Amino acid sequence: MIHLLFHKLSLVLSGFTLVILVHYFIHLLASRRAFGHVPGPSSSSFLWGEEWELYHQPPGAPYVDWHRRFGKLVAFTGAFGHQVLSVTDMRAISFILGEAAYSFPKPQGVRAWFKATLGEGILWVEGKKEHETQRRILAPALNLQSVRQLTDTFFETSARLSSQWSKLLEGSRGNESEIEVTNWAGRFALDTIGRAAFSYDFDCLSGEPHDLADALDGLTNNEHKSSSFYMRALFWLVPSILFIGKKGEMIRKVKRELGLIASKMWKDAKHTGEANNRTVMANMLRFNNSTVIHMDEEEIVSQMRTVMSAGYETVSAVVAWMLYEIACHPDFQNELRDEICAIPDHSFDHLINELPLLDAALKETLRLHPAILENHHEASETVIMPLSEGLAETGEHFLVIPKGTLVVIPVNVLQIDNSVWGEDATAFRPKRWLDKKISSTLKGQELLAFSAGPRSCIGKTFAMTEIKALIVTLLPRFSFRCRVEIEPFQSFVIRPRVVGETASSLPLLVKKL
Repeated sequence: MIHLLFHKLSLVLSGFTLVILVHYFIHLLASRRAFGHVPGPSSSSFLWGEEWELYHQPPGAPYVDWHRRFGKLVAFTGAFGHQVLSVTDMRAISFILGEAAYSFPKPQGVRAWFKATLGEGILWVEGKKEHETQRRILAPALNLQSVRQLTDTFFETSARLSSQWSKLLEGSRGNESEIEVTNWAGRFALDTIGRAAFSYDFDCLSGEPHDLADALDGLTNNEHKSSSFYMRALFWLVPSILFIGKKGEMIRKVKRELGLIASKMWKDAKHTGEANNRTVMANMLRFNNSTVIHMDEEEIVSQMRTVMSAGYETVSAVVAWMLYEIACHPDFQNELRDEICAIPDHSFDHLINELPLLDAALKETLRLHPAILENHHEASETVIMPLSEGLAETGEHFLVIPKGTLVVIPVNVLQIDNSVWGEDATAFRPKRWLDKKISSTLKGQELLAFSAGPRSCIGKTFAMTEIKALIVTLLPRFSFRCRVEIEPFQSFVIRPRVVGETASSLPLLVKKL
Protein backbone atom coordinates (compact mmCIF):
# COMPACT_ATOMS: atom_id res chain seq x y z
CA MET A 1 0.00 0.00 0.00
CA ILE A 2 2.73 2.43 1.02
CA HIS A 3 4.78 1.39 -2.01
CA LEU A 4 1.82 2.12 -4.29
CA LEU A 5 1.29 5.51 -2.65
CA PHE A 6 4.94 6.46 -3.18
CA HIS A 7 4.70 5.26 -6.77
CA LYS A 8 1.68 7.50 -7.42
CA LEU A 9 3.37 10.43 -5.71
CA SER A 10 6.45 9.89 -7.84
CA LEU A 11 4.32 9.91 -10.99
CA VAL A 12 2.61 13.13 -9.94
CA LEU A 13 5.95 14.83 -9.18
CA SER A 14 7.44 13.60 -12.45
CA GLY A 15 4.43 14.89 -14.36
CA PHE A 16 4.61 18.23 -12.57
CA THR A 17 8.33 18.53 -13.34
CA LEU A 18 7.72 17.65 -16.98
CA VAL A 19 5.05 20.35 -17.29
CA ILE A 20 7.44 22.93 -15.82
CA LEU A 21 10.24 21.90 -18.17
CA VAL A 22 7.99 21.95 -21.22
CA HIS A 23 6.69 25.39 -20.26
CA TYR A 24 10.25 26.61 -19.74
CA PHE A 25 11.50 25.35 -23.10
CA ILE A 26 8.46 26.80 -24.89
CA HIS A 27 9.33 30.16 -23.32
CA LEU A 28 12.98 29.76 -24.39
CA LEU A 29 11.94 29.08 -27.99
CA ALA A 30 9.58 32.08 -28.00
CA SER A 31 12.32 34.34 -26.62
CA ARG A 32 14.93 33.13 -29.09
CA ARG A 33 12.47 33.65 -31.96
CA ALA A 34 11.57 37.17 -30.75
CA PHE A 35 15.21 38.19 -30.27
CA GLY A 36 16.67 36.35 -33.26
CA HIS A 37 17.55 39.65 -34.94
CA VAL A 38 18.80 41.33 -31.73
CA PRO A 39 22.62 41.15 -31.51
CA GLY A 40 24.53 39.98 -28.48
CA PRO A 41 27.46 37.91 -27.22
CA SER A 42 27.69 34.21 -27.93
CA SER A 43 26.80 32.12 -24.90
CA SER A 44 29.90 31.39 -22.82
CA SER A 45 28.32 28.37 -21.15
CA PHE A 46 25.09 26.44 -21.53
CA LEU A 47 24.93 25.97 -17.79
CA TRP A 48 25.68 29.54 -16.65
CA GLY A 49 25.33 31.64 -19.79
CA GLU A 50 26.89 35.05 -19.13
CA GLU A 51 26.29 34.97 -15.38
CA TRP A 52 29.91 33.95 -14.76
CA GLU A 53 31.19 37.01 -16.67
CA LEU A 54 28.74 39.35 -14.94
CA TYR A 55 29.76 38.05 -11.53
CA HIS A 56 33.54 37.87 -11.95
CA GLN A 57 34.23 40.99 -14.00
CA PRO A 58 34.14 44.48 -12.45
CA PRO A 59 30.52 45.48 -11.79
CA GLY A 60 28.78 46.44 -15.01
CA ALA A 61 31.85 45.97 -17.23
CA PRO A 62 30.25 43.35 -19.52
CA TYR A 63 27.31 45.66 -20.20
CA VAL A 64 29.64 48.47 -21.25
CA ASP A 65 31.46 46.12 -23.63
CA TRP A 66 28.29 44.59 -25.06
CA HIS A 67 26.53 47.87 -25.74
CA ARG A 68 29.67 49.35 -27.28
CA ARG A 69 29.86 46.36 -29.65
CA PHE A 70 26.20 45.64 -30.34
CA GLY A 71 24.22 48.86 -29.84
CA LYS A 72 21.27 49.85 -27.67
CA LEU A 73 19.64 46.42 -27.54
CA VAL A 74 21.64 43.39 -26.47
CA ALA A 75 20.31 39.84 -26.06
CA PHE A 76 22.30 37.42 -23.93
CA THR A 77 21.69 34.23 -21.98
CA GLY A 78 21.59 33.59 -18.27
CA ALA A 79 21.75 30.28 -16.41
CA PHE A 80 20.28 27.30 -18.29
CA GLY A 81 19.84 29.37 -21.43
CA HIS A 82 17.12 31.77 -20.29
CA GLN A 83 17.06 34.92 -22.42
CA VAL A 84 17.86 38.37 -21.05
CA LEU A 85 17.41 41.63 -22.95
CA SER A 86 19.64 44.58 -21.98
CA VAL A 87 18.22 47.96 -23.00
CA THR A 88 19.82 51.42 -23.28
CA ASP A 89 17.40 52.82 -25.88
CA MET A 90 15.86 55.84 -24.12
CA ARG A 91 12.45 55.51 -25.80
CA ALA A 92 12.26 51.90 -24.66
CA ILE A 93 13.43 52.82 -21.14
CA SER A 94 10.81 55.57 -20.92
CA PHE A 95 8.19 52.99 -21.91
CA ILE A 96 9.39 50.35 -19.41
CA LEU A 97 9.63 52.76 -16.46
CA GLY A 98 6.71 54.99 -17.40
CA GLU A 99 3.83 54.06 -19.70
CA ALA A 100 4.16 50.31 -19.16
CA ALA A 101 5.58 50.33 -15.63
CA TYR A 102 3.02 47.87 -14.32
CA SER A 103 3.54 45.53 -17.28
CA PHE A 104 7.22 45.28 -16.32
CA PRO A 105 7.23 44.35 -12.60
CA LYS A 106 10.28 43.18 -10.69
CA PRO A 107 11.36 39.64 -11.63
CA GLN A 108 10.10 36.80 -9.43
CA GLY A 109 13.61 36.23 -8.06
CA VAL A 110 13.98 39.86 -6.96
CA ARG A 111 10.54 39.83 -5.35
CA ALA A 112 11.44 36.59 -3.57
CA TRP A 113 14.58 38.28 -2.20
CA PHE A 114 12.61 41.23 -0.84
CA LYS A 115 9.93 38.99 0.63
CA ALA A 116 12.55 36.75 2.27
CA THR A 117 14.51 39.64 3.80
CA LEU A 118 11.90 42.35 4.37
CA GLY A 119 8.40 40.97 3.93
CA GLU A 120 5.58 42.16 1.68
CA GLY A 121 6.43 45.87 1.70
CA ILE A 122 6.58 48.47 -1.04
CA LEU A 123 9.65 46.93 -2.69
CA TRP A 124 7.86 43.59 -2.98
CA VAL A 125 4.35 44.63 -3.95
CA GLU A 126 3.27 44.70 -7.60
CA GLY A 127 0.12 45.83 -9.37
CA LYS A 128 -0.94 49.43 -9.88
CA LYS A 129 -3.63 49.56 -7.18
CA GLU A 130 -1.60 47.70 -4.54
CA HIS A 131 1.55 49.72 -5.19
CA GLU A 132 -0.23 53.06 -5.16
CA THR A 133 -1.88 52.14 -1.84
CA GLN A 134 1.46 51.39 -0.20
CA ARG A 135 3.03 54.47 -1.76
CA ARG A 136 0.29 56.66 -0.24
CA ILE A 137 1.20 55.31 3.18
CA LEU A 138 4.90 56.19 2.91
CA ALA A 139 5.16 59.11 0.47
CA PRO A 140 3.77 61.92 2.71
CA ALA A 141 6.55 61.30 5.23
CA LEU A 142 9.21 61.51 2.51
CA ASN A 143 8.04 64.54 0.53
CA LEU A 144 9.74 67.94 0.42
CA GLN A 145 7.77 69.46 3.29
CA SER A 146 8.41 66.51 5.59
CA VAL A 147 12.11 66.33 4.77
CA ARG A 148 12.40 70.04 5.54
CA GLN A 149 11.18 69.31 9.08
CA LEU A 150 13.59 66.38 9.43
CA THR A 151 16.72 68.31 8.40
CA ASP A 152 17.66 69.17 11.99
CA THR A 153 17.72 65.44 12.72
CA PHE A 154 20.07 64.90 9.76
CA PHE A 155 22.42 67.55 11.15
CA GLU A 156 22.26 66.07 14.67
CA THR A 157 23.20 62.59 13.45
CA SER A 158 25.97 64.07 11.29
CA ALA A 159 27.30 65.90 14.35
CA ARG A 160 27.38 62.59 16.27
CA LEU A 161 29.54 61.03 13.58
CA SER A 162 31.78 64.09 13.51
CA SER A 163 32.19 63.90 17.29
CA GLN A 164 33.17 60.22 17.15
CA TRP A 165 35.76 60.91 14.47
CA SER A 166 37.18 63.79 16.51
CA LYS A 167 37.64 61.38 19.43
CA LEU A 168 39.39 58.86 17.17
CA LEU A 169 41.77 61.56 15.98
CA GLU A 170 42.65 62.86 19.45
CA GLY A 171 46.27 62.13 20.15
CA SER A 172 47.05 61.24 16.55
CA ARG A 173 50.28 62.61 15.14
CA GLY A 174 49.36 65.71 13.16
CA ASN A 175 45.69 65.11 14.02
CA GLU A 176 45.54 62.67 11.09
CA SER A 177 44.56 59.03 11.26
CA GLU A 178 43.15 56.28 9.07
CA ILE A 179 39.40 55.72 9.44
CA GLU A 180 37.44 52.85 7.90
CA VAL A 181 34.70 54.90 6.25
CA THR A 182 32.34 52.18 5.02
CA ASN A 183 31.64 50.92 8.54
CA TRP A 184 30.86 54.41 9.82
CA ALA A 185 28.79 55.27 6.73
CA GLY A 186 26.55 52.29 7.43
CA ARG A 187 26.15 53.22 11.09
CA PHE A 188 25.37 56.83 10.16
CA ALA A 189 22.71 55.68 7.69
CA LEU A 190 21.06 53.36 10.24
CA ASP A 191 20.99 55.96 13.01
CA THR A 192 19.59 58.56 10.65
CA ILE A 193 16.79 56.38 9.30
CA GLY A 194 15.94 55.24 12.83
CA ARG A 195 15.65 58.75 14.26
CA ALA A 196 14.19 60.55 11.24
CA ALA A 197 11.74 57.87 10.09
CA PHE A 198 10.74 56.27 13.40
CA SER A 199 11.85 58.63 16.21
CA TYR A 200 13.97 55.71 17.43
CA ASP A 201 17.66 55.79 18.37
CA PHE A 202 19.56 52.67 17.24
CA ASP A 203 22.70 54.13 18.87
CA CYS A 204 24.92 52.74 16.11
CA LEU A 205 27.31 55.71 16.23
CA SER A 206 28.52 54.83 19.72
CA GLY A 207 31.03 52.59 17.96
CA GLU A 208 30.04 49.58 20.07
CA PRO A 209 29.06 46.21 18.48
CA HIS A 210 25.52 46.36 17.13
CA ASP A 211 23.46 43.28 16.22
CA LEU A 212 21.35 44.96 13.52
CA ALA A 213 24.32 46.66 11.87
CA ASP A 214 26.27 43.40 11.92
CA ALA A 215 23.34 41.41 10.50
CA LEU A 216 22.77 43.83 7.61
CA ASP A 217 26.47 44.01 6.87
CA GLY A 218 26.86 40.24 6.98
CA LEU A 219 24.02 39.69 4.53
CA THR A 220 25.41 41.80 1.69
CA ASN A 221 29.11 42.16 2.41
CA ASN A 222 30.48 38.68 1.65
CA GLU A 223 29.78 38.26 -2.04
CA HIS A 224 33.22 36.74 -2.73
CA LYS A 225 32.00 33.28 -1.69
CA SER A 226 31.15 30.74 -4.41
CA SER A 227 27.73 30.17 -2.84
CA SER A 228 26.89 33.79 -3.59
CA PHE A 229 27.56 33.24 -7.30
CA TYR A 230 25.32 30.19 -7.49
CA MET A 231 22.54 31.99 -5.65
CA ARG A 232 22.78 35.09 -7.86
CA ALA A 233 22.87 33.01 -11.04
CA LEU A 234 19.96 30.75 -10.16
CA PHE A 235 17.49 32.83 -8.16
CA TRP A 236 16.04 34.28 -11.38
CA LEU A 237 14.81 30.77 -12.23
CA VAL A 238 14.53 29.13 -8.80
CA PRO A 239 13.68 31.77 -6.16
CA SER A 240 13.51 29.09 -3.45
CA ILE A 241 17.31 28.85 -3.56
CA LEU A 242 17.30 31.94 -1.31
CA PHE A 243 16.17 29.78 1.61
CA ILE A 244 18.94 27.19 1.66
CA GLY A 245 22.43 27.05 3.16
CA LYS A 246 24.25 29.67 5.17
CA LYS A 247 22.97 32.46 2.94
CA GLY A 248 19.43 31.37 3.71
CA GLU A 249 20.25 31.44 7.42
CA MET A 250 21.62 34.98 7.10
CA ILE A 251 18.51 36.10 5.22
CA ARG A 252 16.28 34.73 7.98
CA LYS A 253 18.48 36.36 10.63
CA VAL A 254 18.22 39.79 9.02
CA LYS A 255 14.45 39.49 8.64
CA ARG A 256 14.17 38.40 12.27
CA GLU A 257 16.40 41.22 13.59
CA LEU A 258 14.59 43.86 11.56
CA GLY A 259 11.23 42.41 12.58
CA LEU A 260 11.98 42.43 16.31
CA ILE A 261 13.07 46.05 16.19
CA ALA A 262 10.17 47.10 13.97
CA SER A 263 7.61 45.38 16.23
CA LYS A 264 9.03 47.10 19.30
CA MET A 265 9.01 50.50 17.59
CA TRP A 266 5.42 50.02 16.44
CA LYS A 267 4.17 48.99 19.88
CA ASP A 268 5.99 51.94 21.49
CA ALA A 269 4.53 54.35 18.92
CA LYS A 270 0.97 53.06 19.50
CA HIS A 271 1.46 53.39 23.25
CA THR A 272 2.71 57.00 23.06
CA GLY A 273 0.25 57.90 20.28
CA GLU A 274 2.94 59.64 18.24
CA ALA A 275 0.87 60.66 15.22
CA ASN A 276 1.38 64.41 15.10
CA ASN A 277 4.75 64.74 13.39
CA ARG A 278 5.83 63.96 9.83
CA THR A 279 7.87 60.79 10.34
CA VAL A 280 7.14 57.53 8.53
CA MET A 281 5.97 56.09 11.83
CA ALA A 282 3.51 58.91 12.48
CA ASN A 283 2.13 58.62 8.98
CA MET A 284 1.55 54.87 9.37
CA LEU A 285 -0.23 55.52 12.67
CA ARG A 286 -2.53 58.04 11.01
CA PHE A 287 -3.34 55.66 8.16
CA ASN A 288 -3.89 52.76 10.51
CA ASN A 289 -6.29 54.79 12.65
CA SER A 290 -8.29 55.80 9.58
CA THR A 291 -11.15 53.82 8.10
CA VAL A 292 -9.65 54.00 4.61
CA ILE A 293 -6.59 51.76 5.00
CA HIS A 294 -5.99 49.32 7.81
CA MET A 295 -2.85 47.21 8.02
CA ASP A 296 -2.19 44.28 10.29
CA GLU A 297 1.04 44.22 12.28
CA GLU A 298 2.92 42.05 9.78
CA GLU A 299 2.14 44.51 6.96
CA ILE A 300 3.32 47.40 9.12
CA VAL A 301 6.48 45.55 10.15
CA SER A 302 7.21 44.73 6.48
CA GLN A 303 7.02 48.42 5.58
CA MET A 304 9.29 49.33 8.47
CA ARG A 305 11.82 46.65 7.53
CA THR A 306 11.80 48.01 3.97
CA VAL A 307 12.38 51.60 5.01
CA MET A 308 15.22 50.61 7.35
CA SER A 309 16.97 48.44 4.77
CA ALA A 310 16.58 50.92 1.90
CA GLY A 311 17.79 53.76 4.10
CA TYR A 312 20.82 51.73 5.13
CA GLU A 313 22.03 50.05 1.93
CA THR A 314 21.89 52.83 -0.64
CA VAL A 315 22.78 55.78 1.56
CA SER A 316 25.80 54.09 3.14
CA ALA A 317 27.17 53.17 -0.29
CA VAL A 318 26.70 56.67 -1.73
CA VAL A 319 28.25 58.33 1.34
CA ALA A 320 31.34 56.12 1.04
CA TRP A 321 31.74 56.79 -2.68
CA MET A 322 31.24 60.55 -2.26
CA LEU A 323 33.90 60.79 0.46
CA TYR A 324 36.19 58.68 -1.71
CA GLU A 325 35.83 61.03 -4.69
CA ILE A 326 36.31 64.09 -2.46
CA ALA A 327 39.46 62.50 -1.01
CA CYS A 328 40.84 61.78 -4.50
CA HIS A 329 40.30 65.35 -5.74
CA PRO A 330 41.98 67.70 -3.23
CA ASP A 331 41.53 70.87 -5.30
CA PHE A 332 37.81 70.27 -5.63
CA GLN A 333 37.68 69.32 -1.94
CA ASN A 334 39.10 72.73 -1.01
CA GLU A 335 36.73 74.53 -3.35
CA LEU A 336 33.73 72.66 -1.95
CA ARG A 337 34.84 73.38 1.61
CA ASP A 338 35.06 77.10 0.80
CA GLU A 339 31.51 77.05 -0.57
CA ILE A 340 30.22 75.31 2.56
CA CYS A 341 32.11 77.54 4.99
CA ALA A 342 30.82 80.70 3.30
CA ILE A 343 27.45 79.98 4.95
CA PRO A 344 27.83 79.82 8.76
CA ASP A 345 24.56 78.11 9.74
CA HIS A 346 23.03 75.76 7.21
CA SER A 347 19.36 75.05 6.75
CA PHE A 348 17.23 72.90 4.45
CA ASP A 349 16.96 75.81 1.98
CA HIS A 350 20.74 76.17 1.91
CA LEU A 351 21.17 72.47 1.16
CA ILE A 352 18.62 72.56 -1.66
CA ASN A 353 19.24 75.93 -3.27
CA GLU A 354 22.48 77.63 -2.23
CA LEU A 355 25.26 75.05 -2.51
CA PRO A 356 25.65 74.37 -6.25
CA LEU A 357 29.03 72.62 -5.94
CA LEU A 358 27.69 70.30 -3.24
CA ASP A 359 24.66 69.47 -5.35
CA ALA A 360 26.89 68.86 -8.37
CA ALA A 361 29.27 66.66 -6.36
CA LEU A 362 26.42 64.46 -5.14
CA LYS A 363 24.91 64.12 -8.62
CA GLU A 364 28.31 63.29 -10.07
CA THR A 365 28.82 60.62 -7.40
CA LEU A 366 25.41 59.14 -8.20
CA ARG A 367 26.26 59.20 -11.90
CA LEU A 368 29.58 57.37 -11.56
CA HIS A 369 28.63 55.17 -8.62
CA PRO A 370 24.93 54.30 -8.78
CA ALA A 371 24.11 52.14 -5.77
CA ILE A 372 21.86 49.91 -7.88
CA LEU A 373 23.70 49.07 -11.07
CA GLU A 374 21.07 47.00 -12.87
CA ASN A 375 17.39 47.89 -13.05
CA HIS A 376 15.67 44.51 -13.56
CA HIS A 377 12.16 43.91 -14.85
CA GLU A 378 10.14 40.99 -16.15
CA ALA A 379 7.41 41.22 -18.78
CA SER A 380 4.15 40.17 -17.10
CA GLU A 381 2.53 39.81 -20.53
CA THR A 382 3.66 39.91 -24.14
CA VAL A 383 4.37 43.59 -24.83
CA ILE A 384 5.22 45.61 -27.94
CA MET A 385 8.06 47.90 -26.85
CA PRO A 386 8.68 51.09 -28.90
CA LEU A 387 12.24 52.03 -29.95
CA SER A 388 13.88 55.35 -30.80
CA GLU A 389 15.77 53.76 -33.70
CA GLY A 390 14.80 51.08 -36.19
CA LEU A 391 16.25 47.61 -35.74
CA ALA A 392 19.26 47.01 -37.98
CA GLU A 393 17.85 43.96 -39.75
CA THR A 394 14.17 44.88 -40.05
CA GLY A 395 14.04 48.65 -39.66
CA GLU A 396 11.09 48.25 -37.27
CA HIS A 397 10.75 50.84 -34.51
CA PHE A 398 9.41 48.30 -32.03
CA LEU A 399 10.30 44.96 -30.48
CA VAL A 400 7.93 42.25 -29.23
CA ILE A 401 8.84 41.21 -25.67
CA PRO A 402 7.42 37.76 -24.83
CA LYS A 403 5.77 37.23 -21.47
CA GLY A 404 8.29 36.21 -18.81
CA THR A 405 11.29 37.85 -20.51
CA LEU A 406 13.89 39.27 -18.13
CA VAL A 407 14.74 42.87 -19.10
CA VAL A 408 17.67 44.77 -17.61
CA ILE A 409 18.49 48.47 -17.81
CA PRO A 410 22.25 48.83 -17.14
CA VAL A 411 22.36 52.17 -15.34
CA ASN A 412 26.14 52.50 -15.53
CA VAL A 413 26.15 52.30 -19.35
CA LEU A 414 23.68 55.17 -19.61
CA GLN A 415 25.49 57.31 -17.07
CA ILE A 416 28.89 57.15 -18.80
CA ASP A 417 27.55 57.59 -22.33
CA ASN A 418 30.01 59.82 -24.21
CA SER A 419 27.26 61.19 -26.45
CA VAL A 420 25.57 62.69 -23.38
CA TRP A 421 28.38 63.36 -20.92
CA GLY A 422 31.34 64.06 -23.24
CA GLU A 423 34.66 62.35 -23.83
CA ASP A 424 35.53 62.55 -20.12
CA ALA A 425 32.35 60.68 -19.16
CA THR A 426 34.22 58.29 -16.84
CA ALA A 427 35.96 61.11 -14.95
CA PHE A 428 34.73 62.72 -11.73
CA ARG A 429 34.04 66.29 -12.83
CA PRO A 430 31.18 67.76 -10.80
CA LYS A 431 31.22 71.08 -12.62
CA ARG A 432 29.74 69.40 -15.69
CA TRP A 433 26.42 69.73 -13.83
CA LEU A 434 26.83 73.51 -13.81
CA ASP A 435 27.25 73.59 -17.59
CA LYS A 436 24.07 75.04 -19.10
CA LYS A 437 24.64 73.05 -22.28
CA ILE A 438 24.55 69.77 -20.33
CA SER A 439 21.55 70.92 -18.31
CA SER A 440 19.56 71.65 -21.45
CA THR A 441 20.51 68.28 -22.97
CA LEU A 442 19.36 66.20 -20.02
CA LYS A 443 15.72 65.20 -19.98
CA GLY A 444 15.65 63.75 -16.47
CA GLN A 445 16.23 60.11 -17.35
CA GLU A 446 19.95 60.13 -18.12
CA LEU A 447 20.55 59.98 -14.33
CA LEU A 448 18.71 56.84 -13.25
CA ALA A 449 20.26 56.23 -9.85
CA PHE A 450 16.78 56.57 -8.30
CA SER A 451 14.99 55.09 -11.33
CA ALA A 452 12.07 57.01 -12.87
CA GLY A 453 8.33 56.86 -13.39
CA PRO A 454 5.64 55.69 -10.94
CA ARG A 455 8.00 53.11 -9.40
CA SER A 456 10.87 55.55 -8.80
CA CYS A 457 12.43 55.81 -5.35
CA ILE A 458 10.15 57.78 -3.03
CA GLY A 459 13.06 58.40 -0.65
CA LYS A 460 15.14 60.42 -3.13
CA THR A 461 14.72 63.82 -1.43
CA PHE A 462 15.21 62.26 2.01
CA ALA A 463 18.43 60.51 0.95
CA MET A 464 19.97 63.44 -0.93
CA THR A 465 19.24 65.91 1.89
CA GLU A 466 20.64 63.48 4.47
CA ILE A 467 23.88 63.01 2.52
CA LYS A 468 24.28 66.75 1.91
CA ALA A 469 23.81 67.45 5.63
CA LEU A 470 26.60 64.98 6.43
CA ILE A 471 29.06 66.46 3.93
CA VAL A 472 28.26 70.00 5.12
CA THR A 473 29.03 68.87 8.68
CA LEU A 474 32.24 66.95 7.93
CA LEU A 475 34.13 69.10 5.42
CA PRO A 476 34.63 72.19 7.63
CA ARG A 477 36.04 69.92 10.35
CA PHE A 478 38.12 67.37 8.44
CA SER A 479 40.20 66.89 5.31
CA PHE A 480 40.38 63.57 3.48
CA ARG A 481 43.06 61.70 1.58
CA CYS A 482 43.12 58.27 -0.03
CA ARG A 483 46.41 56.43 -0.38
CA VAL A 484 45.15 52.98 -1.40
CA GLU A 485 43.72 51.69 -4.67
CA ILE A 486 39.96 51.25 -4.52
CA GLU A 487 37.70 49.17 -6.76
CA PRO A 488 33.93 48.70 -6.93
CA PHE A 489 32.44 45.35 -6.02
CA GLN A 490 28.95 43.93 -6.27
CA SER A 491 27.14 43.24 -3.03
CA PHE A 492 23.44 44.05 -2.79
CA VAL A 493 24.57 47.53 -3.84
CA ILE A 494 27.85 48.61 -5.43
CA ARG A 495 30.36 49.25 -2.65
CA PRO A 496 34.01 50.33 -2.58
CA ARG A 497 36.78 48.06 -1.38
CA VAL A 498 40.57 48.01 -1.32
CA VAL A 499 41.87 46.14 -4.37
CA GLY A 500 42.54 42.52 -3.43
CA GLU A 501 40.27 42.45 -0.39
CA THR A 502 37.04 40.46 -0.22
CA ALA A 503 34.68 42.78 1.65
CA SER A 504 33.71 46.45 1.59
CA SER A 505 36.53 48.69 2.77
CA LEU A 506 37.48 52.34 2.37
CA PRO A 507 40.33 53.41 4.67
CA LEU A 508 40.72 57.18 4.28
CA LEU A 509 43.30 59.37 5.96
CA VAL A 510 41.24 61.86 7.93
CA LYS A 511 42.81 65.02 9.36
CA LYS A 512 41.19 67.32 11.87
CA LEU A 513 41.20 70.95 10.72
